[in-house]
Amino acid sequence: MVIPARDDAVLLDRCLRALAQQTVAPAEVIVVDNASEDTTAAVAAFHGARVLVEPTVGIWAAAATGYDAAEAPVIARLDADSLPRPDWVEQITEAMAQRPEAAAVTGWGRFVDLPRLIGIPAAAVYLGAYYALGYAASARAPLWGSNMAIRRSVWREVRGRVHRTEREVHDDMDLALALGPHHIVATVPRIVVGVSARSLRGMAQLGRRFHRALRTLSLNWSRVPPWKRWALRFGWGVRHAPH
Repeated sequence: MVIPARDDAVLLDRCLRALAQQTVAPAEVIVVDNASEDTTAAVAAFHGARVLVEPTVGIWAAAATGYDAAEAPVIARLDADSLPRPDWVEQITEAMAQRPEAAAVTGWGRFVDLPRLIGIPAAAVYLGAYYALGYAASARAPLWGSNMAIRRSVWREVRGRVHRTEREVHDDMDLALALGPHHIVATVPRIVVGVSARSLRGMAQLGRRFHRALRTLSLNWSRVPPWKRWALRFGWGVRHAPH
């Protein structure tokens, strides 16, 4: 279990309290403190998490540090603002066990800080668009960093392909693109977490997310363009995975 966090002590406390109530305890909880100036590291330590410090600011740098340090065969991932259901670890474990062919699994979410009548459709539109566009871009289901898991063996295979030193990329989308179309990513809607809607608030925030998406696609499509990814997906032409 890896949680990258920067100046997010309050929401991290909520996330770790939820993890303490799981029907199946996680094998390990790693919190990567990404140059925080608040009590993020202290909160993580209080809850018994293994605390790593990544001084290079950027969610990819922090997430990759956690993935590299993970020892469990399946590396689950939450964000500090994720609020997992009590059976989240159990559902992740079952999903990976039932899908031995899958390199990774990803789930669904709901906005917990919006009124229910707004939060449910807003999450459906946001995640539905993300998964549809991500699938078109990568020829496989994308990953959503707030609620996902990847096999440790697969991470070690692809970690040299990700853009971990880039600050202005979406790390989850970048990882999905690095996996290539030969790896299977399973989308499992029953694996649900609550998340904050803060990433959608304000035009500046939306603009930054759009810019990061374009940057992520540009970096990965320069290696393998989308039409070649789809060709690989269906076995047309070259059959080898991109390196």
